Amino acid sequence: MSKTEKDLMDAFAGESQANRRYLAYSQRAEDEFLHGVAKLFRAIAEAETIHAIKHLRTAGKVKSTKENLEDAIAGETHEFMNMYPEMIAHAKEEGQKSAEVGFDYANKVEAVHAQLYKQALADPENFPVQDYYVCKICGYTAAKDIPDVCPVCGANSKAFFKID
Repeated sequence: MSKTEKDLMDAFAGESQANRRYLAYSQRAEDEFLHGVAKLFRAIAEAETIHAIKHLRTAGKVKSTKENLEDAIAGETHEFMNMYPEMIAHAKEEGQKSAEVGFDYANKVEAVHAQLYKQALADPENFPVQDYYVCKICGYTAAKDIPDVCPVCGANSKAFFKID
């Protein structure tokens, strides 16, 4: 890998993390009724997304939809088969219950994500345009309808938000 290729991937990682961090900061500002600051964080988070996507494309990592689905399946599968089980074990070993629960939720949801991607990969041309709902507690992603109770964390249907 050339220095520029490494730099592109490092820049992608940094910009991606900045986006997520600024969105978390925006949520906190909203919780504190600082709506102007929250909006500023959201605006800059969007700018960081633009940077991240440009770096990823320049690095040649955005390919055909079929290849992108295969990559997404591989990533999600790695997370629920390898990454999160190890993290859950570490948190358990260290008595970090909050981290253990968060890792467990993410682990279960990543398996759902992999399955959704597999469905799309099976027939991308005829994959339906449908509504998706995400649980704000654990990230569970439901297609078409909101479940009465989240199958991962047990939250009620009010915990779900629609993806536009």
